[in-house]
Amino acid sequence: MAALYSEVILDHFRHPRNYGSLPAPDITYEDFNPLCGDRIRIELKLKDKVVEVARFRGDGCAISMAAASLLTELIVGVDLNEVEAISDDKLISALESDIKPSRVQCALLPLGALRAGLKDYQ
Repeated sequence: MAALYSEVILDHFRHPRNYGSLPAPDITYEDFNPLCGDRIRIELKLKDKVVEVARFRGDGCAISMAAASLLTELIVGVDLNEVEAISDDKLISALESDIKPSRVQCALLPLGALRAGLKDYQ
């Protein structure tokens, strides 16, 4: 497995940060990738339009789970306007891995859930 994934992906997959759920989240959204079966739910607690706490739950491959874990770390303490501006490239780059085109959807599933949750919130 180490030959296929970066240390960042392996670390976040084996030791996910912010895994779990929140009581009464301000933003929640679950997304599903029908091609591979990955499912990610993002939950956020806000304070003055800043992400105070972020959690995720889901079932998926190492890439999608690591991306969700890393994404929650990237957005805690960040204003919603900045959260909305997170690009696909920023998340992919943060994974520090050569994500194959066929696996990009796995890496971007958590970001898609986050974007949809933000859209619903607004």
